[in-house]
Amino acid sequence: MLVNTEFLAEDDPQPGTVAGLVLFGNNPSRFLPQAKIDAAAYFGSVKDYAAKERRTLRGPLVSLKGVDGSVLEPGLVEQAVEFVRRNIQTVHLEGGIRRQERWDYPVEVVREVIVNAVVHRDYLLSSSDIELSVYSDRLEVISPGRLANGITTERMRVGCRSARNELLKDAMRDYGYLEHMGMGVPRKIIRGMQEQNRTDPDFIEDDERFTVRLWKDPRA
Repeated sequence: MLVNTEFLAEDDPQPGTVAGLVLFGNNPSRFLPQAKIDAAAYFGSVKDYAAKERRTLRGPLVSLKGVDGSVLEPGLVEQAVEFVRRNIQTVHLEGGIRRQERWDYPVEVVREVIVNAVVHRDYLLSSSDIELSVYSDRLEVISPGRLANGITTERMRVGCRSARNELLKDAMRDYGYLEHMGMGVPRKIIRGMQEQNRTDPDFIEDDERFTVRLWKDPRA
């Protein structure tokens, strides 16, 4: 079954395919060094040697769960979301009889940006990792590789998607990380930031990198 679904490669000295390795491998970056996320949180709005936190995130994309559904080992996506949570502020809103806590960025938006980065990056670019940067005024996720198959940033905004890694996309969709209709950008990222603070996310394709930028507050 694993060979037929292309998670394993038959008659190969290292039988795990790229998809199988990054999804379920015990230590994917050991065999695929670029299968990790370089995360950093800075005090200001530019990169600096002095950072609040730096961490290299490693592991399979999906979490290891117990039979009761509890998370035994967090996957790469959960690690990245938790890194962001630790390094941003939360706003306490008074509503009714209970205080509500709100992140600087909606968790659903952060999660969608990270999932898109790990699913759609170019894993053939062996010298580049995904970069997750938290600044005082914005959050950036840089994914190695250009947009695939003629997709442009304008087409992304209206929900047009063409996956580079089809097997990864299908598996992450089955695990509930991706929307079935491929509308995560307009429905979650753009709509989520509009509802949060009426800002418009930036989608930037530059050489062999694709950047998603979320703004903490409206720009003057």
